[in-house]
Amino acid sequence: MGRMIELTARDGHSFAAYEKVATTTVRGGLVVVQEIFGVNAHIRRVADGYAADGYRVMAPALFDRAEPGIELGYEGSDRDRGIGLMRAIDKDLMLADVAACVAALAPAGKVGIVGYCLGGSLAWLSAARVGGLSAAVGYYGGMIAGLLDETPKCPVMLHFGEDDPSIPMADVDRVRAAVDPARVQVFVYKDAGHAFNRDDGVTFRGEAARVARERTVAFLRQHVG
Repeated sequence: MGRMIELTARDGHSFAAYEKVATTTVRGGLVVVQEIFGVNAHIRRVADGYAADGYRVMAPALFDRAEPGIELGYEGSDRDRGIGLMRAIDKDLMLADVAACVAALAPAGKVGIVGYCLGGSLAWLSAARVGGLSAAVGYYGGMIAGLLDETPKCPVMLHFGEDDPSIPMADVDRVRAAVDPARVQVFVYKDAGHAFNRDDGVTFRGEAARVARERTVAFLRQHVG
């Protein structure tokens, strides 16, 4: 079980983050970035899993800038609320919170970032704009195809579901065509849609999640430790 800590971004904003530290030798640091549903039980389990892999992990509560303590369900009014909160907060301010986590994790060694949905897009932006990152992984980041003018400063791995109704394959093809494959790896998973890694909902696809996670951990081993 991890713990909630408080961090301060460069603009003075204080926010919560879920922290879990490896019980064995720490390989490095890892920022886990939420979906639009807050740092909920799923994101905490994801963070715990990477801590079990040997990392000191922090998952920043990005929506604290609008409404502290948000933890939402996946349907109906909760989903609408999450979309509204995402739109209400400037992405540069979210990146400031990510940067505060990167700085806090630096004593653990090299630092990587893994993000999901909103967090997948923010992982891409972080690779371009946040200093101190050695690797970035984005799962089903729907904004990435519109952010291809951003140049990652560290190696990147991206995961998409072939059946994702919110990210058409034409967008994934645009990403593939725009990036340097030596620096940005792009994987697409058959029979998987949006949020295929979310293990507490109907979108979960176990095989795709397993393979994507294996690739992610191998990538982190290579570039973070």
